[in-house]
Amino acid sequence: MHAERARQVYLLIANATVCAVLTASAIDPYDRLTWFMEVLPVLLAWPLLWATYGSFPLTNLAYGLITLHAIVLIVGGTYTYARVPFGFVLADWFDLTRNPHDKIGHFMQGFGPAVLAREILLRGSFVRGRKMLAFIVVSIVLAVSASYELIEWAAALALGQGAHEFLGTQGDPWDTQSDMFLALIGAIAALTACTRQHDRELRRCGVTPLS
Repeated sequence: MHAERARQVYLLIANATVCAVLTASAIDPYDRLTWFMEVLPVLLAWPLLWATYGSFPLTNLAYGLITLHAIVLIVGGTYTYARVPFGFVLADWFDLTRNPHDKIGHFMQGFGPAVLAREILLRGSFVRGRKMLAFIVVSIVLAVSASYELIEWAAALALGQGAHEFLGTQGDPWDTQSDMFLALIGAIAALTACTRQHDRELRRCGVTPLS
């Protein structure tokens, strides 16, 4: 009973945080169209998470990483990725030539979805063997990353120069490749860092992780 109450409080805090950050970001974003395009995944995913909570509630770890990813997207949409203030701080600290917030976003595009994909595959008993599970999770993440790059490409064709802020390439001709590479690194990092905690939470949900 205590654990369920703690989980409810945790989810309420996560939901309130995303709603507050999203509302604040909508007041005066740098570019309204860019803001909408960047936060659209949040606007689509958040109602879906609420709708599926009763039939398919996720682990706290998955919800927490989705929340963190949502905040990264919202902040990027508010300022545009090339102008996020903390990104300039990081650029000064590490002597970078560009604002790295976009790369943080693509790292999270691999980190959070890797845990989500792993959870869905395990709970549905779709995979046998931990090595195959890791391979499929990484493949899913790369597919998601490539799909997002195709969406950016389509936006560039449709909007022309108006898509410049959405693309956030900052003059890097290899931006697409490095974005997908960061998603790959994020997925591998998630599998390395989160597997034990994820397995513990899955056991509490009645799911037996692969041996």
